[in-house]
Order: sequence, then C-alpha cells, then structure tokens
Amino acid sequence: MDIETRLNLITRSPIEEVVTVEDLRKLLETKAKITAYDGFETSGLIHIGSGILRAIKINDLFEANVNFILLLADWYAWINNKMGGNLELIRKTGEYFIEGWKACGIDMKRIKVLWASDLAKDPEYWKNVINVSKLTTIQRAIRAGTIMGREEAEMQYVAQVLYPMMQAYDPFYIGADIMQLGMDQRKAMILTREVAPKIDGSIRVAAMHHLLIGLKGGERMGPAEAKMSKSIAESAIYIHDTKEQIESKINDAFCPPKIIEGNPILEIWKYIIFRKFKSRSIKRQNKSDLEVRSYGELEKAYREGELHPADLKKETIEVLDEILNPARTYFEKNKEAKKLYEIVKSAQVTR
Repeated sequence: MDIETRLNLITRSPIEEVVTVEDLRKLLETKAKITAYDGFETSGLIHIGSGILRAIKINDLFEANVNFILLLADWYAWINNKMGGNLELIRKTGEYFIEGWKACGIDMKRIKVLWASDLAKDPEYWKNVINVSKLTTIQRAIRAGTIMGREEAEMQYVAQVLYPMMQAYDPFYIGADIMQLGMDQRKAMILTREVAPKIDGSIRVAAMHHLLIGLKGGERMGPAEAKMSKSIAESAIYIHDTKEQIESKINDAFCPPKIIEGNPILEIWKYIIFRKFKSRSIKRQNKSDLEVRSYGELEKAYREGELHPADLKKETIEVLDEILNPARTYFEKNKEAKKLYEIVKSAQVTR
C-alpha cells in the first residue's frame, strides 16, 4: 500500500486535527512499522463514541497497517476519583471495557492491551515521568490538567498535576508513534511532542479525533457538558441501550429545524451512520422517501428544510437500533461480559 493511501486512512474522519501531517508522512516514509495508541479512564458505561466510533477508527488504522495499543488508564481514573476512587471497581470497569470493544467489532486479537497500573510497577517508568516533570513548569502542568475533564480552578491536589505528566510520558514508554486520542486530550499530546527532543529525539504525531456532541446540543452547553459523556446518561447513547431507550433519548435530543451547528443528531449521521452505510432511505411524512448517499446530501436537505427533525429522528432511532443490536446480543449471550456490565451499571459513576 502506498504512503498516500495509508496517510488518507490514518487521517480520515473522525480525525479532526493532525500535528503534524508532515511528521506523519515522514514516519510512514522512514519507519517500517507504526504504532498508535489511545487511553481510556476506566469508568462508566461505554457510549457510541467510545465504542462504535472507536471501532471505526481502529479499523481504519488496521487497514493502513498500523499497530494499535489500548491503554486502560485505571490509575488515571483513580487519580480523577472516578467510580468513587474504588480501584477494584475501576479494574472491573476496565475488564468490562475490553468486552465492550469486542461487542463493538474490534478484533482484540490484533490489539495490544496495557494497564496503567502495570506501567506503574516499573521504577524506570517513574524515573521518566519525573524527567518529563522537570521539563514542565507548574503553570503548564495545571493548564494541561484540563485533559481530566476539569476546569483549571478544580486542580486542587498534587496527584492532579501528576496526571498530565504521566500521560505525556506514556507514548515513549509503550512505544506509540501516533497519539490517537480525542481532541480533549490535545494539551497532553502537544506536551509529549515538546519534550520529545529532550527525551529521545523521536517524532510523536498527534492524530486527534472528534468528540461527539452530547444529545442536549453542543452550542448550548458548557465545555464539560457539551460532549457525549459516560457520566451523563441523558447526553449519551450507550452501546447497551434498547430501542425504547434510544427512542426516548433521540426524541428528547436537541435538533432544531434547519440548524446544522451543534446538532447532535446530524453528528451521529456524519461520524457513525455514514461510516457504516453508504446510503439510507429516510421516510418523510406526507412526502416521498428521501434517499441520501452522503452526509453532504443529508446536511443540504436538512438545512434547506427538505427534511423535518421528526423524520430525521425517526430514522436515526431505526439505524442506531440496527447498529447496536450486535453489541446488545453479545452482552446478552456472554455470561462474563453480562456480569461485568451489571457490576458497572449498578455502580455509582462519579465525574
């Protein structure tokens, strides 16, 4: 496969920003085997962004002949007081995440899974986390702390400052050339790139993916509430949701007529549905069915009022139910996966 084809696969939607494309091309030209990674705080239930969309992008990377590492960030969740700061429950949640990714279509045999708690057992890891810390000012560490999903004013504890130092070093320790995390993790990825010349002189590329807007609408909410969140049930479609739950959430979702910006229903079509289907036929009340073959066609029809929000929502419910049926079935039939799901579902999810 030629370099341009691989480059296009790596950078295609939902990738929103690459720092830098030139460095990525250089990596592909000079390195035989490329590795990317993403890290997840192990807390809460998996929604379509961290499950279905994650699977879509990983499969792009597989096609581009890129290795992939999933880092289960259990110690990060602990620092961030997720799942009430209960490490045992955080670990169980990580095990549930693995089952969730399997249910969403990720071939886990092709994935390398690492746990942050295992990295923390190595003194060499901590030696280099300290090395990164010595290259970073306190003010910069506090600014980077927003990767935890918190405002700078919430940075009250020393462990919170340690968090971005650990994340900035992780790519070096695990051997990841590409940091393929969400846009909300940008500050840590840029810090990794900045310290790289002094750590090992390597090229570390940040390929940041889009974060789905929460169902209440991105334009109306604050930064913490704008994205689809595991800890805000009404903002998210979980991979386990029944058709009735999907229907209730979608019908209540923000979707004003002719408005594109901040519209979470259109985002689901752009980043998930049109990556799963080449076209869809949308039934319209008192009108003929609307056949859409691309997101551009859908957006144009919606902006011009050819498609009513009620009709769009109705088809969104049907297609999401179809997409999520394999995941629901997996958790119904796999006893261990179902047990882990019940443990996480019944736990108190803390932000």
